[in-house]
Amino acid sequence: MDKKLSQSIVIFICGFLLVAMFSGCINKGQKPDKSKETLLPKVKLDQPSILPDWIDGEYHDYFATKAKLIDFNDKFPDLVCVTSIGKSILNKDIFCIRITNENNNSKKYSCLYDGCVHGNEWEGGEACLYFAEYLLVNFGKNETITNLLNKSEVYFVPIVNPDGRQKDERHNHYGIDTNRNYDVNFGDIKGGSLPVGRWFPFKWMWVPFSPYWLVKVGRHPFSEPESRAIRDLMKELKNHDFSFYLTLHTATHCFSSPSDNIINSEYQITPEEVEIHNYAKSWVENNTEYRATRDHYQYGRGYSSHYCFKECHIPSFCLEALNADYEPGYTPGGRHDHLVHWMNTTLPIFMYLLVNIEKLHNWETPDINPPLPEGVPPPPLK
Repeated sequence: MDKKLSQSIVIFICGFLLVAMFSGCINKGQKPDKSKETLLPKVKLDQPSILPDWIDGEYHDYFATKAKLIDFNDKFPDLVCVTSIGKSILNKDIFCIRITNENNNSKKYSCLYDGCVHGNEWEGGEACLYFAEYLLVNFGKNETITNLLNKSEVYFVPIVNPDGRQKDERHNHYGIDTNRNYDVNFGDIKGGSLPVGRWFPFKWMWVPFSPYWLVKVGRHPFSEPESRAIRDLMKELKNHDFSFYLTLHTATHCFSSPSDNIINSEYQITPEEVEIHNYAKSWVENNTEYRATRDHYQYGRGYSSHYCFKECHIPSFCLEALNADYEPGYTPGGRHDHLVHWMNTTLPIFMYLLVNIEKLHNWETPDINPPLPEGVPPPPLK
């Protein structure tokens, strides 16, 4: 055989093998290969779970988050698929990462965690990244995590509001609060909503002699690309046994759910469904430092968690991490410190919901306690 031809064949084979080794799922819409044979890990699955090797102060803005997601995709190609579910006003990708064992073709339930809906509430996005890494580094080593990723598809949208995150502002580029832009109890003045769009000169307005602000929420539901991206993802997950939703905010230190006591509510919630939500809230209150919100009469506000319950009819929750000392309010200036501590306060809640994914899907009592690493949750800060 000609020497040059032989060299060309060798180079071609090497190049093909390199592509096969390092290709993950990073293109929008790429589906896992369902023809793959199920390959269970060959390691001993009895090691305690380990925590991600994070250090305080290393926060991830939009570009650092993008780099971390791509790194996950490169290091764990059989577990990770990174896609863009939409674009922000300033044309930044709204990234979603799906984590599951692609080599396992058994029936799977799906769930969604999202964060940084408000751009100055960094810790919500950080918690999504932290838990994603926790699942990845423990797969094939820890039995619980391995089993979870064999039977679940876990979706994360770490930064719903990329433009706001880069500017460290609550609102999107048009000054609209996208967590008031969902099609459930939208635009109620009594709920603090100001249903105007991009051309209104103020992001919010103080109402004299009242305890609340009027917040600019857009002219109509889903007027903003950020809320549309989450809406469309939720609707897609309905086809994948969507089981629960958790959205991450800061900084009121509480865990909440849709209520049967919202005035002018556009959804119905049964006593049995209220009880499932309340059971989860009681678990959080009894096992973490976070308080649970109790039912009280309030006006609707167009929240993503309420919309998810209305549209997808699954257990839906909101976790407000940190505490009032960190409150960013409606402008920049909130504190960002003790990163690792706050990540480890959210980890038990993430795990609790995930180990109960099948029960939540079936609206059964979520009474499974998650195994947690030593030192998690940490004692409250003094």
